[in-house]
Amino acid sequence: MYELKVRAVGSSSGVLLPKEMMIELGLKQGDSVFATKAPDGSFRITPFDEGFAEQMAAAEDVMREDRDILRALAKR
Repeated sequence: MYELKVRAVGSSSGVLLPKEMMIELGLKQGDSVFATKAPDGSFRITPFDEGFAEQMAAAEDVMREDRDILRALAKR
């Protein structure tokens, strides 16, 4: 487990990843990561994956376009 501190970065906030975590995730400076929310409210940080990003964009389009249908299905 890694303890990460939230720090000021200009007028925003950021979290610095320790070198060991960067190595484990296969990241280098300038890479992008995903932060996805889990059902329990926690977040998972994973390396950026172009294929996954495209799938998520398509899923978000479907959810936005078919919101009423998905809401009706969720009630069943």
